[in-house]
Amino acid sequence: MPSVSMFNMEGEQVGTLELSEAVFGVPVNEAVLHEVVVMQMANRRRGTADTKTRGEVRGGGRKPWRQKGTGRARAGSSRSPIWRGGGIVFGPHPRDYRYKVPAKVRRLALKSALSAKVAGGDLVVLDQLQFERPRTKDMVRVLEKLSVTGQALVVTAVPEENVNLSARNIPGIKPMEARNVNVYEVLKHTKLVITADAVASLEGVLGQ
Repeated sequence: MPSVSMFNMEGEQVGTLELSEAVFGVPVNEAVLHEVVVMQMANRRRGTADTKTRGEVRGGGRKPWRQKGTGRARAGSSRSPIWRGGGIVFGPHPRDYRYKVPAKVRRLALKSALSAKVAGGDLVVLDQLQFERPRTKDMVRVLEKLSVTGQALVVTAVPEENVNLSARNIPGIKPMEARNVNVYEVLKHTKLVITADAVASLEGVLGQ
């Protein structure tokens, strides 16, 4: 059973936290991680790209020249795809890129992502994370005390408005509640800063 050090907001170690083997200690399955990340990126696509076919391009109603006797190739429209200013063949049209992978695969991928953070020493557990008022300097100070630099995903068990407001202006820092944690965000951010309550919340959902 993996265990990690637990810190307070001053960066002082206040104990250790035993993590669930079924959630934070599973073998990292790179194939499943790739499958779920590709799905998430596809689901974010707007799918609004559009090109015009020869039937949609303005003009081209008149035959450019007579069919025979000119010595040139036959042409029925100046909006043919082989002409400059003509329509586009096989171009993109609005479509829905969304699709789903099985729920079991998504859960396994999230477990793999969390386990990778533990194995790499990139999981930082806090006993609590709360501010009396929103202030960016307070969040910066906490991250400095924890030696967290670069990109970091800050996870709380429940929505913490003061935490969200304090972290949103810091480049590379993204606050999030436990129920919204996903594979893409975990892998995108170098560090995962999470409260003990959020750990329990994830274990309760993923450990079933």
